[in-house]
Amino acid sequence: MKVQELNVVVIGAGVGGLAAGALLAHKGAQVTVLEAEEYAGGCAATFSRGGYRFDAGATMGCGFHPGGPMASLGEELGIGWPVTPEAVAWHYRHKNLQLDLSRQRSEIIHHFPRSAPFWDEQARLAKLLWHLSKNGLAWPIQSVGDARHLVLSALSQLPGTARLLQFATTTTLQWLKRHALDTDLEFVRFIDSQLLVSVQTTSPYANALNAAIALDLPAAGAYRVKGGMGSIAERLAAFIEAHGGAVLYRKEVNRIDSVRRQVIGVETSDGSALAADMVLANLTPESLVRLTGEECVAAAPRALSPYWSAFTLYLGMEAALFTDLRAHHLQLVGQSGELGEGNSIFVSFSPTDEPGRAPEGLCAVTISTHARPEAWFEARERGEAAYMELKNRYTERTLDLFSEHFPLARQAIRSITAATPVSWERYTGRFHGHVGGYPQCSLFGVRSPVTRFENLFLVGDSIFPGQSLPGVVTGARRVVELVRRKAAKIKL
Repeated sequence: MKVQELNVVVIGAGVGGLAAGALLAHKGAQVTVLEAEEYAGGCAATFSRGGYRFDAGATMGCGFHPGGPMASLGEELGIGWPVTPEAVAWHYRHKNLQLDLSRQRSEIIHHFPRSAPFWDEQARLAKLLWHLSKNGLAWPIQSVGDARHLVLSALSQLPGTARLLQFATTTTLQWLKRHALDTDLEFVRFIDSQLLVSVQTTSPYANALNAAIALDLPAAGAYRVKGGMGSIAERLAAFIEAHGGAVLYRKEVNRIDSVRRQVIGVETSDGSALAADMVLANLTPESLVRLTGEECVAAAPRALSPYWSAFTLYLGMEAALFTDLRAHHLQLVGQSGELGEGNSIFVSFSPTDEPGRAPEGLCAVTISTHARPEAWFEARERGEAAYMELKNRYTERTLDLFSEHFPLARQAIRSITAATPVSWERYTGRFHGHVGGYPQCSLFGVRSPVTRFENLFLVGDSIFPGQSLPGVVTGARRVVELVRRKAAKIKL
């Protein structure tokens, strides 16, 4: 069977699922995307409330640099992304330290001069990794074809790829130790703060190669997305529709039908049923189990670092609070203690020159902090009072850290809405509200898109290489290649 003859159903209109669907539609497949919510984007959506347009979770555009995964995807599909480069990726504050993270890293090296050799090495590794990921990464290896593709890619980049082997089983903290930076507690906290946002864990656990490309995001460049992050998903959805496909909203899939090892279609909560030659599930493995009724994917990577959810505040605020900043994103870090849980927060605010994002003189602000989900679901079980007490406590803790760096923050607030791990589970369907992907502790034991069903594949941040726009788009390319190979084996 040719790809052009495939009937493909994508469950979930997150960027990973939409990217895979768009690539398949570009190849001629008939693609139908089913989304439970009324808008596209998933954790990278933009939603309207009270006159504001808030980014739901992901707030920063990345991977749009020349040769980056988003740039390559746009070129291939002929999509012009509504993005412009930001001079500063984000502004970092910890105690009295203030840094603007930009392409040049000048402020970082000025404050941490001994780190210059580390950043030189990181840049070389990242350049190589960006190149290898351009056409998708055949990892973890699933076939002889994967092995051949990986070997050819490695040979094309010798001797650089040989150097990657030195870091394949190295933690980021061990990497820092090679540069005698592991005892610089301020620098380690700075690195840990970046890693928690980008690879969901910190230097004692994060794999060095995962860290190398994650730490490259400010140098590769952050991009402002006009209209909010949801504009990316909207462009991909429009592409699918323009190429004969459909993106259907308020269509929650509640069952995947199968015969032996073949999926034959899906059923939705409104009683609809769709047949499918291939199904791509833009879901977490736990959510997929709910639809198939059985474990059908590889076991999760060993939990060296637990999965995170998030506590998020959506604020309408006076824009004047941010007047003197060069960035639209801020990372504010507590003086000591565990990162996350309100002790480190990521703040993003909408530009004042972008109509429709907020009423005049105001801006839409998204503040997020990593949160372990268990306490939230336990509080919900104890009742509304316990749940609200926990929500109020996290709200105050988050605003305390915000106000520590911006003393007038509370006075600038005009509206406030809080989302907890329980909210994230409700709106995304993710078990325990797990968002941000898996902690990237190892290159081995990562999850592939393959399931026990021959024509059912995972896509999104649960598979290698994980979270972020570049991550899920690179994973989507991997899925499309697997679909192409599987279709070639099907005889009509």
